[in-house]
Amino acid sequence: MLTKELLGKVRQIEIRTKGLVNQVFSGEYHSIFKGRGMAFSEVREYQIGDDIRNIDWNVTARFGHPFVKIFEEERELTVMLLVDLSGSQSFGSHKKTKQQIAAELSAIFAFSALKNNDKVGMILFSDKIEKFIPPKKSKSHTLRIIRELLSFEPSGKGTNLNLALEYLTKTIKKRSIVFLLSDFNDKGYDKLISIVSRKHDLVPIVLEDKREAEIPKIGLINFVDPETGKSMLIDSSSEGFRRWYQNTYSKIHLEQKQTFVKNDIDYININTNESYIKPLVNFFKAREKRW
Repeated sequence: MLTKELLGKVRQIEIRTKGLVNQVFSGEYHSIFKGRGMAFSEVREYQIGDDIRNIDWNVTARFGHPFVKIFEEERELTVMLLVDLSGSQSFGSHKKTKQQIAAELSAIFAFSALKNNDKVGMILFSDKIEKFIPPKKSKSHTLRIIRELLSFEPSGKGTNLNLALEYLTKTIKKRSIVFLLSDFNDKGYDKLISIVSRKHDLVPIVLEDKREAEIPKIGLINFVDPETGKSMLIDSSSEGFRRWYQNTYSKIHLEQKQTFVKNDIDYININTNESYIKPLVNFFKAREKRW
């Protein structure tokens, strides 16, 4: 049974995100993602001006003269939401946690898909696959996705990006738009993220919090890792420690960026301390120019 409080939260997110979709993101979503998917239609004889990369060599060999493959725009797209529910997602030093931001962003993408008559599905993961919701298109299905994002209690605490990406490739065969929402608190996912980005239109959403980038100078702090449960007492007044911490954080972020750039993957940085509208608008504008 759904509680009254949960239904209220779902309704709040629906009103807020549907407004953003209608006013800001609907046109951008359509222009960037619609028409990107192409499906095979038929073969016909080669005509002057045809792209030689579309030559069907098997049919050409059979008939002794060139034939080309003809493709048509796919009218229906599939949007997949890969949402990280690991322990670190519950952190937030401002008004909202990373998980709450992920829920709102997922709602924006889901309602954008619904408005454009596209299917939307979701994979919730931590260090295990927590839940899989197959792609469908209906308002009730979209609202179910939002309910799960707000109420689901994961059994795992860690982050396993490779597991999530591998599960995606096994369950979703058709080329899809994949929004991967995570703080990417993991290592060794470079190879698989490269494979997925070639098969799907992958858009990583990197969720950050200002307090993770720099430690305030407030004396002794008991640090607890939300994913492992390990704790450590540190002296935040130590300039040497703060410098080491910031350098380590910067190095990790640089490695993330290099992974995306190397594989020609467009990504979005979202900070919990700031509005996510501007980064999303900038992403859509950059994508529109590129395509």
